[in-house]
Amino acid sequence: MTQPFSSAAEASVTHEVVAHIVVADEPPVSLPAELRYDRSDPYAVCLSIGTTSTGTVDWVFARSLLSEGMSGPVGVGDVLVIPRHGCHRHSVRIVVRSPAGAAVLDIAASAVTAFLEWAYRVVPPGAEGLHIDLDRVAAELMAGSE
Repeated sequence: MTQPFSSAAEASVTHEVVAHIVVADEPPVSLPAELRYDRSDPYAVCLSIGTTSTGTVDWVFARSLLSEGMSGPVGVGDVLVIPRHGCHRHSVRIVVRSPAGAAVLDIAASAVTAFLEWAYRVVPPGAEGLHIDLDRVAAELMAGSE
């Protein structure tokens, strides 16, 4: 695991982690993964699974979902975040679902905590609205209606 990388302008954070893919009745499969946060989309985080050479699968979801999932189960729909207990208390479970199926991922809680701490340095919780480019959002909405 590497230290989180924060850009010179403190506009983004990238943190390499290991995702353990849980498959019923099989030992977990470890894959490289990356958590990313960018000030330009202040409410979201991205979890990329895989490598650029083999291809990645990206999941974008609320930063608050990841944060709240550290202390209790949260989420409905496509992404659930669940803290682990007992012998697995040092990991966080992230369940991602799509029409094609679901994946169950375990990531070290310490890695998620470190990532969130760096992301909060970029944009503190509650200050996300100060970083929304409303002109860009309006332009994207208008372009989609043509």
